[in-house]
Parts: sequence; structure tokens; C-alpha cells
Amino acid sequence: MGKTHFFHDVSVMLGRSMRHIIRSLDTIITVTIMPIAFMLLFVYVFGGAIQTGTDNYVNYLLPGILLIAIASGIAYTSYRLFMDMQRGIFERFHSMPISRSVALWGHVLTSLVSNAISAVIIILVALMIGFRSSAGVLSWLAVAGILALFTLALTWLAVIAGLSAKSVDGASAFSYPLLFLPFISSAFVPTESMRPAVRAFAEHQPVTSIVEAIRALLAEKPVGNDIWIALAWCLGILIVAYITAMRVYRRKMA
Repeated sequence: MGKTHFFHDVSVMLGRSMRHIIRSLDTIITVTIMPIAFMLLFVYVFGGAIQTGTDNYVNYLLPGILLIAIASGIAYTSYRLFMDMQRGIFERFHSMPISRSVALWGHVLTSLVSNAISAVIIILVALMIGFRSSAGVLSWLAVAGILALFTLALTWLAVIAGLSAKSVDGASAFSYPLLFLPFISSAFVPTESMRPAVRAFAEHQPVTSIVEAIRALLAEKPVGNDIWIALAWCLGILIVAYITAMRVYRRKMA
């Protein structure tokens, strides 16, 4: 019965957060416009000068653009969480007969849904400018799973920032370094073209393995070890971020 109440309460919190999103669609629009602008810029301005070993640069580019969109989107999760803390919303929830973690899960699942909507919009735009994939249903499901896991991992990092920030700017500023990681990876150019020091970093940070795994899945090519490395990164970040976020939350609410 307790689990039934928990899932019902989470769905209520999800509905509350999603209503805020629907009432201010500029959030999703803002999150999607920047990655789409990057995609158009790289395809139509820089694409001809970048050697990737493929004739369809948008196919090469799309995985990195999706990760940029997610890194951008989680900043809003941190911001909304910070505002709820400042307005005393959590204290009100805690006066109700619901689990303490329900309020956090509402924000986390809202991030998952809103980022999924952004990803679909970006893929549709990519299709219009030439993206093509031979991937089957299972490969697309695997891509969706990786993106969802990546979103959850970064969202729990956003929860930590939202709970710990002292200002609105501080709540969202943590996402800026995450936005730059795709630029120092194989998202836009092969790592072979980079200087040795930069290449070493690019090949051993999480974005490169995630991008390579998604790229291989969409092209129906063997994923090799990239998918396991990508999953390990996502699960590792998710577990550490979740444990840390819950500790910070309990300390805040104590």
C-alpha cells in the first residue's frame, strides 16, 4: 500500500511540475533553440571544412547535439528546485502525509519528460536537414535508454546544485561546464585530429563514449566497448549524485 501511495504522490508532483512547464513553454523552446542553432551552424557553416570520414555530417553531429540539449535543460531543474526551496514549498509538502523524497522525484521526472520532448524536436529538425538512420526499433530503444540514463544522472547533479545554491545564478551556473564537455569530445570532430593532451582528455571523458555508442546504434554498426563504458559512466554518476543529493536534502530539511 505504501508503494502505491508513493507512486501516486510522485505522479501528483510530476503533474504539478509539468503544469508549470506547459504554462511557460519558453523553457522547452529555449532549451531546444540553442542546440538546434549549433546544429545548423556546424552543418551549414563548418560542416564542409570538418573531415569526419562520413558524407552526412548531420548524422555524425546529432548525438552530441542531443547531449548539449540535455545539459542545457537540466539547468531549469536546478532553478525550479531552488525557487521551491526559497518559497518554502518543501516545508508545506512535509506537513502533508507524503514521503519526503516525493517532491524531489517530481522535479527529476519532469526533467526526464521535458528533455525527452526537446530531444524529439531536435531529431525532427535533424530529419528536415538530412539526418537519416537505418537503425531498427531495438537500436532506437537503446538510444532512448542511454539518453534517459544520461538525463537522470545529470538531473540528480542539478538537484544537488538546486539544494546547495545561494542564489538563482548559482543554481543554474553549474551546468555551464557540462555544456562545454561535448566540444572537447568526439561530438563534433574525430579525436584523432586533436592535440595529444586534448585528445587524451577527450577520449577518457564520459561524453565521447556516450556519443560513440549512440552514433554506432543509429548507424547500425557494432558498438564495441563504447556502450558499456557509456553505461558505466552514466550509472556511476547517477548513483553518486543520487546518494549525495539525498544527503544534502535530508540535511536541508532537518
